[in-house]
Amino acid sequence: MPEKRVAIYTLGCKVNQYESAALGGLFQERGYRVVGFGEDAGVYVINTCTVTHHADRKSRQIIRRAARANPKALIVVTGCYAQTSPDEALKIPGVDLVLGTKNRAGLVDLVESAVKGRNPLNAVSEYMNGDEFEEILAVPLQERSRAFLKVQEGCSNYCTYCIVPGARGPMRSRRPEMVIEAARQMVAAGFKEIVITGIRTGAYGQDLGGDVTLAGLLSHLSGLPGLARLRLSSIEPSDITHELVETISGLENFCRHLHVPLQSGDDEVLASMGRRYNTWEYFRLAKVLRENIPGLGLTTDVMVGFPGETEENFLNTYKFIEKVSFSGLHVFKFSPRRGTPAAVLKNQIEPQVKEGRSRMLIQLGKALSARYASQHFGKVLDVLVEQRFQDEGSLYEGLTDNYIRVVFPGCEDLRGKIVKVKTTRQKDAILEGNIIT
Repeated sequence: MPEKRVAIYTLGCKVNQYESAALGGLFQERGYRVVGFGEDAGVYVINTCTVTHHADRKSRQIIRRAARANPKALIVVTGCYAQTSPDEALKIPGVDLVLGTKNRAGLVDLVESAVKGRNPLNAVSEYMNGDEFEEILAVPLQERSRAFLKVQEGCSNYCTYCIVPGARGPMRSRRPEMVIEAARQMVAAGFKEIVITGIRTGAYGQDLGGDVTLAGLLSHLSGLPGLARLRLSSIEPSDITHELVETISGLENFCRHLHVPLQSGDDEVLASMGRRYNTWEYFRLAKVLRENIPGLGLTTDVMVGFPGETEENFLNTYKFIEKVSFSGLHVFKFSPRRGTPAAVLKNQIEPQVKEGRSRMLIQLGKALSARYASQHFGKVLDVLVEQRFQDEGSLYEGLTDNYIRVVFPGCEDLRGKIVKVKTTRQKDAILEGNIIT
């Protein structure tokens, strides 16, 4: 019997990374070998993103690439682009199955019942109020250093630019006992760090009632034997409570890094975006976090070119980012998404203006990251080794708990281990050094 092989390509966020890994686990349990996307396979799964027009375009490019690579293979499109634009995905030549972000526990069954060349199947289901968190009972297949653990799904914030509520549905939280069991399995599989992720992670537990909170969940997870690090992937400013700050500041293995989306440093733009805070509240939050978590790495998302953003609005954002002094920025340009209020706002910004503002903030972000890294130059840092650096055999790279990238030489396979590195050089935001014993 020929070997069953599946290749999975992931676009977008850490939630997608978790889901692709979990889907890989499902395929493996059914006898498939999960291979790289550039390898020959009988099934290609593209887990798509739709947060911007660029993400849509990239999703379509990867789908077409898979269809060209092996015309006889079954092509499966899943994820957010599939959920919001199933008819568009079905029209791409070579696509056999479209399944959005719901009912993916049955993906392997759908794949094995599909026949190449038949009419493409649209298996996308709409979300309904009362939907519960969907369990995918498989240990994710990832590198044995860091595992993403999805604990929450959906969002009800409805920021005016965001299509995610339509792509992911209403808020649903994973039952605490299921989260803890999944985490135990990850630690047993060799993962040293678990990254808690979700669409709106900070809202975890709000739909479960009782005293279920993100702070309580983190406390339970932190005590798991063998778990060296516990990290949050991203959390909304309005979801960071006093209880959460007090909890994470007292957990010894909680990583000193938080990613807290800003989106804009101008109050007028924030209000137009439908964000639930102003710059004063955000600055105060950053101050509280740093006071309670010494050495905190604070990174953020920021959007340029939101409709109506004037030069003054943009400069306010630039100055505010300098004032907060983030340790890293993720900069992206506003992209109108069909069905969102911002898509039909007047005063849309010209692409060249967006591009210029984006370049300015990217340069600022690089400078801030380098400055933050310099504060740790010459110190001995604990580094979780991820992989070889740029495929060089003698160099490895990894991350500190506060999200500084460190490169160092090693003579054995160190992936998945935590080592102590004395930093001796700096190149931009990357520190270099040598392992000490």
